[in-house]
Amino acid sequence: MTAGDVHLLRRRLRGALTAGKPAVGTFVKLASPDVVELAAAAGFAFVVVDLEHSTLTERDAVDLVRHADVCGLPALVRVPEVDAPAVNRLLEAGAAGIQLSMLTRVTQTEALVAATRFAPAGRRSVSLANRAARFGAAPLAGFLGAEQDDPPVLVGQIETARTDPLPELVAALDVCFLGSTDLAVDLGLPADPAVLRAEADRVRGAARSAGVAFGGWAPTRSAAADLGLGDAGCLVVGSDLQMLAAGLRAAAGEETP
Repeated sequence: MTAGDVHLLRRRLRGALTAGKPAVGTFVKLASPDVVELAAAAGFAFVVVDLEHSTLTERDAVDLVRHADVCGLPALVRVPEVDAPAVNRLLEAGAAGIQLSMLTRVTQTEALVAATRFAPAGRRSVSLANRAARFGAAPLAGFLGAEQDDPPVLVGQIETARTDPLPELVAALDVCFLGSTDLAVDLGLPADPAVLRAEADRVRGAARSAGVAFGGWAPTRSAAADLGLGDAGCLVVGSDLQMLAAGLRAAAGEETP
C-alpha cells in the first residue's frame, strides 16, 4: 500500500472540528479493512479504531490505520491508557491521533502529550523508518517540522463526574469528549436525563473555556441532542459492530413470518 500524508489528514480533521457543523465519525471494532473503506465511501469525516472495547489487537489496529490512510480517511485510535511505546507505533503507522478513555487527572493529559510530541514539547522517540516519515524518504528536519505544524490530534474522554478541574484537564487537547454511557452509569444509571444534560453542559462549558472542540458519542445522529450533544463539533455515532448487528436484526425480522 502507498503511504498517504498523515499531516494533511490531521489538518483536514482539525478543520472539520471547527467548521461549525459536526465532524461525524464512528468506532471501528472489527478487523476487516472493508470497514474503513466503507466508512470513507459513506462520507464519515474520521474513524476511531477501538483498542478499549473490542477484540482488536495492536496488529489489527495498525492494519486498519494503514488502510484508512490509503483511503484518505483520518483514523484515531482509542486507548484505555497511555502506553508510550504502543502509542508511538500507532502514530508511526499513520494514525491521525489518539483518543484516551477515562481521563480524570491532569497527569494523564501530560502523559498523553509527552507520548505524542517530539522534544522539546514531549518525550516521543524519533525514527524515520516508518510509514508516517515515508520510510526515511522524509529528511529529519522536514519530518519534525511537519509534526510540529500538524501534530497528532488528541481526544480526551470525560466519563466520570469526579475529575481534576476540567479546563485544566483538557486545555492541551483538541477535543473534550463526553463519554455519555460511562458518565450515565457514574451518575447513577438509569440517570435522570436532565442530570446527564446538565453534566454535558458542564463539559461543554469547560471545552469552550479551554478553547478546544466539544464532542461525544451517541448511538445514532438523532439521539445526540437528548444526550446534550446537539451542538457537538465532534460526534462519534455508534460503531461498525452496532450497525452490523442492527442490520442483521432488521433483515431477520423482515424475513420472519
